[in-house]
Order: sequence, then C-alpha cells, then structure tokens
Amino acid sequence: MNIRLKNVLALSGLTLLSPVTFMLVLASLVARLTEMLVSKVVGISGDDKHVGVKKTILISGGKMTKALTLARAFHAAGHRVLLAETPRYASTGHRFSYAVSKFYTIPGPQDSNYTQALLSIIQNESVDEYVPVCSPLSSFYDSHAIPFLKPFCRVVHVDPDKIFDLDDKYKFAKKAEQLGLRVPKTLLITDPQQVVDLDFTDESRPFILKSIAYDAIRRLDLTKLPLETAEKTASFVRSLPISSDNPWILQEFIEGDEYCTHGTVINGVLTVYCCCESSAFQINYSHVEESDIEEWVTHFVSAMKFTGQASFDFIRANDDGKFYAIECNPRAHSAITLFSNRPELAMANLSNTGDSYPLKPLEKCRPTYWIFHELWRFAKQLHSPRDARAVVKTILTGKDSVFNWRDPLPFFMLHHWHIPSLLVKDFQEERGWLRIDFNIGKLVQEGGD
Repeated sequence: MNIRLKNVLALSGLTLLSPVTFMLVLASLVARLTEMLVSKVVGISGDDKHVGVKKTILISGGKMTKALTLARAFHAAGHRVLLAETPRYASTGHRFSYAVSKFYTIPGPQDSNYTQALLSIIQNESVDEYVPVCSPLSSFYDSHAIPFLKPFCRVVHVDPDKIFDLDDKYKFAKKAEQLGLRVPKTLLITDPQQVVDLDFTDESRPFILKSIAYDAIRRLDLTKLPLETAEKTASFVRSLPISSDNPWILQEFIEGDEYCTHGTVINGVLTVYCCCESSAFQINYSHVEESDIEEWVTHFVSAMKFTGQASFDFIRANDDGKFYAIECNPRAHSAITLFSNRPELAMANLSNTGDSYPLKPLEKCRPTYWIFHELWRFAKQLHSPRDARAVVKTILTGKDSVFNWRDPLPFFMLHHWHIPSLLVKDFQEERGWLRIDFNIGKLVQEGGD
C-alpha cells in the first residue's frame, strides 16, 4: 500500500473514534471534579498518599505506557514526578497526566549532550531518584551516564560493568550457564560462513538467528535452520547483516509456551516481579504463577547483585517440560502495567527493605490491554463471530493500560495527538511503518530503536 495513503487511512480511523474517546474523557473529568468538590466539602483528601518523605523522581521514556505507570505510582505515593522524552516523541500524551509535575525534552541517547541534559535536569530540579524507562537503544547510554549522575542522585539502572552481561544475548547465556541456570544452546556468529560451515547433523532441535543489537523488524523472524538444502540455508544467512561489528547469535529453537517477566532489582534483591504468558508482539498481560521461573530470576539477580529494572524471556519446552531462559533485557517491561493499582510500586523501586518483596500484582488485578489494538483485532475478526467474541471478552474482563478515570487526559492525547503527530510526520518523511504500537507510543519502522 502507498505510504501516504496508509497514513491517511490510519489518521481517518483515529479521527472517527475521537468523539467516543472525547465523551469518555469528559465524563472522567466531570467525575474527577465532582470528587474533588465533595472531598473539599466533607474535609477529606481525594488522594491516597503513602510516603513520609517527598522525593523528586525523574522518569525517562515518557512515550511508553510503562513510564506512565511508574509516574502514577510515584505520584500516588506522594512524590513529585518529572517526565522526559526525546524531541521526536515530545508530543507524548503522557506529559498531560496529573501525575506529571513537569515535562522535559532531552536529546536522543546517542547525542553527545545526552548525559549533560540529564545532569542539568537533576541539578536544577534537585532530583533524588532517576528511573530510566529505556528503549533498547538507550539502556546502554543510561548505564554509562550513571558515574556522572551518581554524585547528585540515585539511579535505578544497571551499572556499566554489568550492562553487557545482561543486554548482550550471548554474554547473558554464558553467564547463566556459569551460574548453573538453564538456557538454550547458544553460539556467537560474527560471519555468515560460520553458519554455512556448521554441521547440524547431531542436533536434536533446529536453530534460529537473532541479532544481538536490537532490530525492530528482524527480531520477529523465526526462520528455523537448517533449511531444506544447504544452498537455501547459505542464501538466507548471507541475506542478514551479520559481521564482526554487528554480531548475531545462533540459538537452539525450543518449541513451547513463551513467558515474559518484569523485575525491579535493588542491590540483588528482587523487589518487584510479575510473570505473563508471552508472544513475539505482546499487547496483553495477565500475571501467572510459575515458581520455576521466579526461582530462576531470583537466583540470577541475587548472583549478579545489580540494581535496575530487568525483564527476562522464557520458554517451557514441549519435549521435556522444562523452562529455558531465552534472553534478558535490562529495562522495564510493559507487564509492569499490571501494577497500576499498586502505589507500593514506588517504594519497591527505591528500597529493598520491604517485608513482603517481591511485590506482585494483586490477585484481583485485571489483565491489561490497549483498547485501540483490541478494536483493530475486532475489526479483523468480524468474519469470525467466535474470534470477535473473544476480543469483546478481553475488553470486558480486562482494563486499558493507559485509561484511568482519575487521570484521563493521557488516554485521549495518546490516540488523538501523539500517534497522529507521528503519522503526519511519516506522511512527510515517507519512511513507512509496519504497525502502530500504542503501548510504546511509536510507529514500528525499519531501523527503529
């Protein structure tokens, strides 16, 4: 489809839905105003604060829902929240949240002024805690900014000396093996010829290639190797941008059910944890208890003794029923949206002295989703009443990750200001996009971060 036409159609769809979302937000604002007036008349506070000492918290990655979830948690606990994002995403609807005291635009992480921009905010606003909500690209730069920021505030992120052991898929697998933890067989590939020359004869499972550097498009490619012929395998492998400067891994492909976790770790103590069934493009989250996975994560983070947010991907093999850790991403996971009703999340991101850590989603916590993703699914399933009903059930039994009756503006602005601004920009640039991701507030594009 023509790129400009695709953008026009997407913008038209969002515009058609704007009256519905506007009325929803208007009703929320009226309810909020009524609540405030009633609270003032009867002499009670409308907000539930859980903190003794008020701190100033800086959160980056403002375009992503997980940043909004953390901002609301810190605000509900009585802290002052600053939100930051790069110029491309400065239109983020989350900046309009009641939880956000001030919004800052900062350079991209690869900009030479990135660390100085963070430091200026931290010094000018007397920031006590910096909680990066990283993109795959920025996790490295936030880590290497820590030595410059530490004299002025605490940073809840993995230190530079440990970031590669987590973020590098090959180093992570080797570190887990050293700790006696289960991971798939993993080989480092710096030249396509290594795969071409590999003898797969004695392997019981197929393999897949994965870029160590984040690749927004190819990360979804699960082509199983070897292919039908050696020629096809060689052709496929040589089509990938593998080199010594851009290494990949060849990893054993395990058939089974996928799981993802979110964790916050303070000095090796797992203070926040949740686990969800997963998929390559995840936009629904519901906590499940899998003791083997929790034990794996607890063992790993305790041995590594780092501070920061980290998410792990697992798979339960069909052939032996065991869990294998696939990779670690040293940053917050979108599954953190399951903590939207837990202001204790704020303290668990600041301290490891809680009596009941790790903090987990409440048993009554409803599964989370993004409503416009569900509406798109519903439209695509109209030919199948059964599948369409399944989408309706998801909407009725879960909750939208962005919408909050007491803080409705981010919901409206995400769908009718932030995403439209990105579509207009793409209309002008004609880069094209694979899909709209309301969760992370981006258009998924070739070469994206």
